[in-house]
Amino acid sequence: MGESGHIDGLLAVLDLVSSDARTTEDIFTGVSQTMPLGRGFGGQVLAQTVIAAERTVGDDRAAHSMHGYFLRPGDSTRGMTFSVDRIHDGRSFSTRRTQAFQEGVPIFSMIASFETDATGLEHQDTMPDGIPGPDDLSDDAVLAGLHPMSKRHFDQSPIEVRHVEHPIYATAGEHRVARQSVWVRTRGDLPDDPRLHRAALAYMSDLTIQESVLRAHGRSWATPGLKVASLDHAMWWHRPARVDEWLLYVQQSPSAQGGRGLATGRIFSREGELVASVAQEIMVRVPADPE
Repeated sequence: MGESGHIDGLLAVLDLVSSDARTTEDIFTGVSQTMPLGRGFGGQVLAQTVIAAERTVGDDRAAHSMHGYFLRPGDSTRGMTFSVDRIHDGRSFSTRRTQAFQEGVPIFSMIASFETDATGLEHQDTMPDGIPGPDDLSDDAVLAGLHPMSKRHFDQSPIEVRHVEHPIYATAGEHRVARQSVWVRTRGDLPDDPRLHRAALAYMSDLTIQESVLRAHGRSWATPGLKVASLDHAMWWHRPARVDEWLLYVQQSPSAQGGRGLATGRIFSREGELVASVAQEIMVRVPADPE
């Protein structure tokens, strides 16, 4: 699949259809991204719920935060229905509650806030120093050694990922640290619509963030018996960014306990602007090490 195919697939997922059906909510439908094992990708649902909510606010209001819960696993072989409740429209802010359904059952529930363009106090965290640029990195050697089905999944992804540290697809490496950094971008150009870029950034935000939890304990995605599922997700858009240009995703895990791990992330433009912050808690089940 060429670059245009990758982007066409992503745009198809984000191209929701407005339904004539109405209750007290706005109804949209969308397609699902095909996944190797049939389980839906959480980032896809995040992006689609953001798009659905944005369809109900004016062009002068941009998403600045969302908080959502993953309720059930999604099925990548089935379409999606989205209901948007217009909770509040104020002078500067609008609030929307969006739920994603499959087969009439909610699988994801989100509240998002939108704001008109405003000025005020401004500061930001500094982009970490000493991190190699994306042109100096590649995941290709590690991906080449994966099972063909796993490799095909990464090859067909609309997002290109380059790990600063050794990727943990197959092995976790020697260092047990609760942090990592990755460069991400789409595999081709997107239209200039800033709403598409915000939604695609939400899609990206669910990629790799769980790995800071796994790295802290020397686990890879190939760990036998490993079970990981996203429980909730929060995101704050700080500044505009193009997702078809390289972005640095700095991730860390401050805590893991009770079968759950918390991961946080900061996303920077290549020029050092902090464009978004992310937090996610996951369920993680790891078999006990043999004695």
